[in-house]
Amino acid sequence: MASTLLLDTETWDLVVDAAGNIAVASEPYALAQDAASSIKLFEAELWYDKSQGIPYFGQVLGKYPPKTLMKALFTRAALTVPNVLAARCFIRSIEGRTVTGQVQVRDQAGFVTAADF
Repeated sequence: MASTLLLDTETWDLVVDAAGNIAVASEPYALAQDAASSIKLFEAELWYDKSQGIPYFGQVLGKYPPKTLMKALFTRAALTVPNVLAARCFIRSIEGRTVTGQVQVRDQAGFVTAADF
């Protein structure tokens, strides 16, 4: 069973649990949150694997790409998360330089879980 550090959905920063410890998210939400994190990752930003990430500088920022391209890039990024078998991305809004939406992932057990990005 996978787990990941729980992130605040508004600030995308660490949160603490009731005991004051850094909170941990477990499956199935952990997979959805990790998929959302992969969507936020810029290409070559991950220091231990420069091949991962969205090509924001080359294909998105300042380019006004179609939503279909953005959704395809986001879905491809979500599918890089281990144990994610399927992913769907929904774009909620594009305001200035900010894209918000939701990713829904299906895991090996068949659970579908969502996280906002």
